[in-house]
Amino acid sequence: MPAQLRGAEIHEADLLDPAAIESLMSRVEPSHLLHFAWIATPGVYWDSPDNGRWLAAGEILLKNFQAHGGRRAVMAGTCAEYDWARGGLFNEFESALAGADRETVDTASNAAVTPYAQCKLAMQRWLADFGRARDVSTAWGRIFFQYGPDEHPRRLVASVILNLLQEREAPCSHGRQVRSFLHVADVGAAFAALLDSGVQGPVNVGSGEAVTIGELLQRIARSIGRPDLMRYGARLAPPSEPAVLLPDVSRLVREVGWSPRFGLDDGIADTVSWWRARLSRPDSRT
Repeated sequence: MPAQLRGAEIHEADLLDPAAIESLMSRVEPSHLLHFAWIATPGVYWDSPDNGRWLAAGEILLKNFQAHGGRRAVMAGTCAEYDWARGGLFNEFESALAGADRETVDTASNAAVTPYAQCKLAMQRWLADFGRARDVSTAWGRIFFQYGPDEHPRRLVASVILNLLQEREAPCSHGRQVRSFLHVADVGAAFAALLDSGVQGPVNVGSGEAVTIGELLQRIARSIGRPDLMRYGARLAPPSEPAVLLPDVSRLVREVGWSPRFGLDDGIADTVSWWRARLSRPDSRT
């Protein structure tokens, strides 16, 4: 029997196994699909050959979803689909590198030539084409920078919080990069709203609040009371990172009708509290 969680049934399946996907869809016959599964291990996912496996799995999942009566599908993309060499404010329909390849894009300054970004772009195009051909309503949420409870400890916000809570120095880059950070609970809520809407095509999922990475980390350090442990410039900023990388969230706000619940300071407080509680557990191995 499927597990129960707050009124929902949980069905487990290996989404890299086509037979498991077919079995799942035939049992559940869902009308709506919200798909996030992909390789995301820090330091690995950019160039992993598993990106191709997840692209193929996503196509099989969508085909089986439609074959068993599915009507509305929303999948998760990434801001790495955009032309980072250009930088700035990114609009869903003007800036995506839908035709980018390693021959036409400078590999030293563009995240969109990585297998991760290329496979995400291919999935977005395939999703749109499949939806039009099979009369399935589809949308693609391009996630910008997120943070929050249960984040991988090697990612930026989590690593800084963990270092400071354990009274260790927190090395980072110069911190002048301008970004937009969204609490993970708001990321989930934005996708739920997108799924429940009739909006189709790519939609940026991010905050309208621009902040430098340095200011973000300063707010974290002040909330913990250890700004003295921050070490700016101790790490080099990757050459592929643009000075400014922000989402135009007009579609999310105006068409989907969604806005975040967490401001940056409230989100930081919630995240710090979560990591503090985790570190206090006897079984914590972080």
